[in-house]
Amino acid sequence: MITVFLFDSNAIYNIIFRILYIIGAWMLLKKSGLNPVWSLVPWAREYQLSRCANREPEGRVYSFLSFLITILSMIMVLLQGDSFNKQMTSLAPLILVGIITIMIIHVIFNIRIYAGFVEVYGVSKAWLLLCILDQLRFIPMLVWGIGKNYQPGWEVEDIEAEMKRLATEGSATVMDQGLTVNLTDRSVREFFHKNMLLRDIHVAIPKGRLVLLLGGSGAGKTTFLNAVSGYEKARAEVLLNGKNMYTDYSQMLYEVGYVPQKETMRQKDTVLNTLLDAAKLRLSVDIPADDRRARVEEVMEIFGLQTVQNSKVEKLSGGQKKRLSIAMELISNPSMFMLDEPDSGLDGVMARELFTELRRIADTGKIVIVITHNPDRVIDLVEDVIVLAKDSTRTGRLAFYGSVEEARAFFKCEKMEEILKLINQKEEGGEGLADDFVLKYAEVANG
Repeated sequence: MITVFLFDSNAIYNIIFRILYIIGAWMLLKKSGLNPVWSLVPWAREYQLSRCANREPEGRVYSFLSFLITILSMIMVLLQGDSFNKQMTSLAPLILVGIITIMIIHVIFNIRIYAGFVEVYGVSKAWLLLCILDQLRFIPMLVWGIGKNYQPGWEVEDIEAEMKRLATEGSATVMDQGLTVNLTDRSVREFFHKNMLLRDIHVAIPKGRLVLLLGGSGAGKTTFLNAVSGYEKARAEVLLNGKNMYTDYSQMLYEVGYVPQKETMRQKDTVLNTLLDAAKLRLSVDIPADDRRARVEEVMEIFGLQTVQNSKVEKLSGGQKKRLSIAMELISNPSMFMLDEPDSGLDGVMARELFTELRRIADTGKIVIVITHNPDRVIDLVEDVIVLAKDSTRTGRLAFYGSVEEARAFFKCEKMEEILKLINQKEEGGEGLADDFVLKYAEVANG
């Protein structure tokens, strides 16, 4: 018995269009310095194409949405079968609405990716009309991929060359007392390639310093704090008072006080109970309860929380909540404090009061590193500045470390916010000089 498979003309055309699309994608990936074999892998193909278009973030979302649409479509087919009961089948309309919504977002991200191709290949925006329709998308793929007159303005492998060009050697001198960071890189594996978050950061911070960590969005400020604290390990050597934060992590855990931007306190607890719980967690179990209570009383006095010790956290003002967050970390008397935007949501007066407290903590011999989006209103309380900049490969790099006055001279700016404008990328409203300052500082630091 011979089985004959019959296809209607539309099915045949769709198969032909898909093959032509894959051929075009193969050639495009090859032109951009990527492995063309990715063109044969669904979902991965679209992601790799987004890298060719310099739209990698959009490609991640687009690939995920493509996968989601496929899964939901399969569920829709199953729900229409006889094996599913009526209750399950009733979900079909909701799933259909979800698919339609996702497909609309899918189209938007598709347009963004192909707009990147228009920029990379320097062609007319009229090409986008062909890119929107799935049946016609093979045309720009083939033309750009095969046509010798169409060459990309850059190749993905150019990023590797750019990273080599921007590589900076050096190391910070290890101090017996203070913080020494020699970070080679911090990377994560995302989708189908390694994403470099931080690279070549070397600083040595003496005890008793209040340090401002400055940088634009995506420069890796929070990632840097996580790497220094050991919460997210990097390829680095981090020494605090001569002890390694990574190899001696269990011993060093309470030597670092870390206050994240997001509050972690239970809103229904009182201030006193919040601090007592923190004392149980952060102090040795060998310490008697009376001594823990005395330490809590001491910390409340430092931050002026005695008058609200019986108040619930949810009733506190923004400034009081920030002070409570810091007080929780001060319980164990750490050698170093790191704070991620502690003045977020505070007015100028309250922010200054908070930084005055941080200044007092630093004056006791502790290292305090702070991220803030409003540096100029408290800059007179700060001694040193670390400037992280997102370079042309979208990696967080060290653009400067030194005193406030040295920073002003180095960047030729009086205000810290002016420094941010210099190093931010042009698409973020900056002047796009991050690479220049990264290389300039490397020359200065390494003599």
